Amino acid sequence: MTTPDWDILVVGAGPAGSSAALAAARQGAHVLLVERRQQVGLPVQCAEYIPAMLKGQLGLKGGYVVQKIEGMRTHMPGQAVKETVAPGYIIRRELFDQALVAAARKAGARVRCATRAIAMRPEGDVTLSPRDGRAYTVRPKVIIGADGPRSTIGRWAGVVNRHLLPGVQMTLPLAAPLACTEIYFDPQIVAGYGWLFPKGKVANVGLGMLRPSGGQLSLRKVLDGFIRRLKTDGKICGAPLAHTTGWIPAEPVRNAVHGKIMLAGDAAGHTHPITGAGIFAAVTCGKLAGKYAAAAVAASDMTILKAYDREWQDLLGETQTRAHCRREQMEACWNVFDTIIKQCWVAYREYYV
Repeated sequence: MTTPDWDILVVGAGPAGSSAALAAARQGAHVLLVERRQQVGLPVQCAEYIPAMLKGQLGLKGGYVVQKIEGMRTHMPGQAVKETVAPGYIIRRELFDQALVAAARKAGARVRCATRAIAMRPEGDVTLSPRDGRAYTVRPKVIIGADGPRSTIGRWAGVVNRHLLPGVQMTLPLAAPLACTEIYFDPQIVAGYGWLFPKGKVANVGLGMLRPSGGQLSLRKVLDGFIRRLKTDGKICGAPLAHTTGWIPAEPVRNAVHGKIMLAGDAAGHTHPITGAGIFAAVTCGKLAGKYAAAAVAASDMTILKAYDREWQDLLGETQTRAHCRREQMEACWNVFDTIIKQCWVAYREYYV
């Protein structure tokens, strides 16, 4: 079966994809947003922090905020805790994603869940495969890949995220309420860090680090030790309530536009290479991708898509370049732990020198 042509096909209904669909639909484009999962936002693969300014910009409905965050506390062995002002919110990520999708749908985008993009033909047609039906073909003028760090759409464009860090997280009960996110550096968490993000009565506790090689502890064993430490410190208690794993991009792609394909969010490596933060960049770049995709379709001029690369690089380029350099330093010099953390973590002034 062949469906009618679409102006824009967006693959992936996370923050980047939904923001792209919303922006394009608001400009009058005929948008199809597909998501491989049965339910948008689940399972959650996120520490669920957003900066305060993002909430103000979006104006979304949906009751996705769990608690306010006042700042960030950075812990290093044998040193005083470094406190940083970092106002934000801990959210229920699934409700956040669902609110963005609802806004895109209200703006006119068509949304289809449990649907995978499985192939692109040389002429640009895309085969979609719904979980409960037969595969069919669509003919979009522009394709926006927002389908995560191991992006299928990116592969079609010849783009692969070259540097991915594994992340693992559990949700556990909090022993007492906390108003700050907590960041922990430890030599065993190689070229990464552990986190405790309070979420009401529970906390997201996890870590991201280089993939263990011979002789190193597994990610799960390092996480188990980290959880024991937090219990000893009286931060968390009880048994895990949820568990998730995923990949964290640690390097942006050089170009996110390839012909009629655009990439946004984790698919483009828009995640911060040091902190792993990605929601703000995903929403921002998704909006830009949708804006330029709709403009290109309206003008019947695909060269307009290149403006997306210029604008996201102007917005994120300096931050991404510094963070990527610090990421390379951290990985190369982890053996000088005390020195390298202060040079490579955003809470310390040495990071910005």
